[in-house]
Amino acid sequence: MPETKNKIATREAYGRALVEFGATNDFYVLDADLSKSTMTTYFKNEYPRRHINMGIAEGNMMSVAAGIAAVGKTCFASTFAVFAAARGCEQIRNSICYPNLNVKIGATHAGISVGEDGASHQAIEDIAIMRAIPNMHVVQPCDAVSTRLAVKAALETDGPFYLRLGRLAVDEVYTEENCNFKLGKGIVLKNGFDLTIITSGLMVQESLKVAKSLEKKNISVRVVDMHTIKPIDEELIIQCAKETNRIVTVEESNIYGGLGSAVAEILCKYEPCKIKMIGIEDKFGRSGKPTELLEYYGLSAAKIESQIVDFLNDK
Repeated sequence: MPETKNKIATREAYGRALVEFGATNDFYVLDADLSKSTMTTYFKNEYPRRHINMGIAEGNMMSVAAGIAAVGKTCFASTFAVFAAARGCEQIRNSICYPNLNVKIGATHAGISVGEDGASHQAIEDIAIMRAIPNMHVVQPCDAVSTRLAVKAALETDGPFYLRLGRLAVDEVYTEENCNFKLGKGIVLKNGFDLTIITSGLMVQESLKVAKSLEKKNISVRVVDMHTIKPIDEELIIQCAKETNRIVTVEESNIYGGLGSAVAEILCKYEPCKIKMIGIEDKFGRSGKPTELLEYYGLSAAKIESQIVDFLNDK
């Protein structure tokens, strides 16, 4: 992982990417009165005729996005993840995914790392909701470089996308030169043979810290950035199960229906092995500082490492 001087949030990188690709792609950006938070304000400043503030009406925003896509234009619809997945769910299902339209949902402020805004603003169930809807792609990049490439992939791929983005500024994992981002293909960031951590988003950085710490204890850990949760990389999951025999999934979302469930579905079908799911264990979020919340819900590097050690000791 390269040393980082300036941390950038994935929501920030999303806003920048929209501006960059907006110069050569004729798409529209909608926002539900949160453009300064979702960072679509950058696009609004550069291309005001292609940015529409829909107000606090997420369901209507998704319907309008579907209408724009229905006449041949790609459309990005942006708001907080909790509002996109919940308030806009019916319209996403029936108006976007059912006709398989080119609407890309920029869902920012996902997970508990939103912080002080508390449970009402902390999306923990959105992955489960979105991956259950036919035709939907679900992608969660971990840093600025992979976010830019995720937006690019969304533009180049037909159909609905759910881009799950975070509020916090995060360390870089990739450089422009070394990020082999391919839709539906996970990336092995570190090789190892005692177990594999499969993760995405903010938890990639935490998992790399865990792997480095465990290496000092002679525990060899493979780390996979599974940025595309749907369609998921079945081949890589099966390979990791065969070669390490133990899988740990780490996610900043509810373990029911999330990344861990997606991985378990592949393992039980093709390559059964021991698996542990680390995430939010069917609880709502709460108000607090992001780092404190990650610690409280067992998602700090130290807490993840402790759970993995217990898993390895469980013969």
